[in-house]
Amino acid sequence: MIRSTKPYKTYLVEDNPVIRENLVGFLEDVADTTVVAHASGEQEAVKWLDGHRDEWDMAIVDLFLQEGNGFGVVDACRNRASHQKVVVLSNYATADMRERSRALGADAFFDKSAEIDQLLDYFEHAHR
Repeated sequence: MIRSTKPYKTYLVEDNPVIRENLVGFLEDVADTTVVAHASGEQEAVKWLDGHRDEWDMAIVDLFLQEGNGFGVVDACRNRASHQKVVVLSNYATADMRERSRALGADAFFDKSAEIDQLLDYFEHAHR
């Protein structure tokens, strides 16, 4: 388990309730983070992030959402504080999706089905 002085505050943007519930449990158990809120669509996520600028350390964003898409969420985080990280977590981990996410300001991109260990490593390094 990753240890730090205080839990990381994570905002989760995921439209699938089963995946969201599993991710919340997994992240809170293994990554020493607290999921402070979540959204299932782009507008809801952007509104929350805009109204809670100092209340999160990491945003984890899926690309394909119930409404809108994760690219709009990533783009809306451009003016975040330097300690805040934006991570894309998607099943569509093509080179094009990774590059587009980075171009919009994502700090990292992980494949949901194959790179969860790398996401945990990222948490550990980002939270030091």
